[in-house]
Amino acid sequence: MPASSTSSHMRYSVGNQWMRHSKLLGMLLLFSAVFSACTTVAPPPTPPVVPPTPPLVPPLVPPVVPPPVPPPIAPAAPTLQPADWSTLDGWQDDNLTQAWPALLNSCRALSARVEWAEVCELAQKLPADNAALLRQFFESRFTPYRVVNPDGSETGIVTGYYEPLLRGSRSKQGAYQYPLYAVPDDLITVDLASLYPELANLRLRGRVIKTEQGVNKLVPYFSRAEFDGSNAPPDKVLVWVDDAIEAFFLEIQGSGRIKLNSGDGEKIIRVNYANQNGHPYKSIGRWLIDQGEMKLENASMQGIKNWVKSHPKRLAELLSQNPSYVFFRELPLTDPNEGPLGALGVPLIPERSIAIDPRFIPLGAPVFLSTTQPNNPTPLKRLMHAQDTGGAIRGAVRADFFWGFGNAAGEQAGKMRQQGRMWVLLPKGMVVNAEGKVARK
Repeated sequence: MPASSTSSHMRYSVGNQWMRHSKLLGMLLLFSAVFSACTTVAPPPTPPVVPPTPPLVPPLVPPVVPPPVPPPIAPAAPTLQPADWSTLDGWQDDNLTQAWPALLNSCRALSARVEWAEVCELAQKLPADNAALLRQFFESRFTPYRVVNPDGSETGIVTGYYEPLLRGSRSKQGAYQYPLYAVPDDLITVDLASLYPELANLRLRGRVIKTEQGVNKLVPYFSRAEFDGSNAPPDKVLVWVDDAIEAFFLEIQGSGRIKLNSGDGEKIIRVNYANQNGHPYKSIGRWLIDQGEMKLENASMQGIKNWVKSHPKRLAELLSQNPSYVFFRELPLTDPNEGPLGALGVPLIPERSIAIDPRFIPLGAPVFLSTTQPNNPTPLKRLMHAQDTGGAIRGAVRADFFWGFGNAAGEQAGKMRQQGRMWVLLPKGMVVNAEGKVARK
């Protein structure tokens, strides 16, 4: 075959194949174009929106707040503070001749003490009816001190007491069903003054029991409810009286007279405070107020007695609110005009003797008192003498005014609850320490 024929055939074959591939490529391109025109191609998926992770913050811790610092406790004000005679409200107006017998009575107990020996000796020599001379005696021989409460205030409560008359019998009979007791044999009184002089005015009272181990142990003495229940010794009854509430108030007064019935000769005896069971005094008047049974203005001795008359079945409940119990001793009534013995051991003078708290005011000292009459704004300003104490008399500016004997005195005492101020008169040279208390030698 000639060469030219072979070459031409190869060109034809290659060209023919190229044409066929070209057509095929064209058809593919056309198909792709048509397909692209008729079909929507979905965009790539959008990744989900993830909120940014907040930065790590430590949990809130409340700040450490230090506890509040309590305010500093103010030191107690000195109890007795030096004063001028001109500051004693009403001093110049008092008739000192009426107070003189009370001073002479106090000297019966005080004259043996070094601080009091000179003034008591001189007092015995002065004429009792010369008011000007008596005033000069006090102003030249004594130093006045105003009495101040621990908080610095100068006023306090002044109440009243008296010596009542009750009806009684030596035996339990008829209306005489309520006993007055002498000091029980098992009551022990501990005086701590020899070991702790600062506790000279305090007494520890109790009774001794034997423990399971056979050891003797001092425990508190019976309360009123316990004593009256089954622990009262029958052989210690001094006298039986006819009124339970009168017997209760006799304990508060501290002394009284008993008119015995005809079977006992109708004589009058005197009973006087001998000891106490060691439990604190609690006011039954305050309990009635707290129970809503009585208003404050009605909580006098007379008001309480009237409440008892209206509620006789609640008498035991009422009296048991005061756990304190007073025991008595019988004294002869040699002079009906003489007052009962106070804690100083001398007879009280009506309207010139007061009961005080001996932790603050020396027992036996003259005290000038500025207050008002019971339930009355009329001034009551006079020289008194601290000759007694009482379980309810607690505090520096606090006094119980002795009104005397009988019903009239009881009326005054029962309604007295006044505000008052006090000044103590101490012999010159008597030392008062920084706390405002008489220094013990």
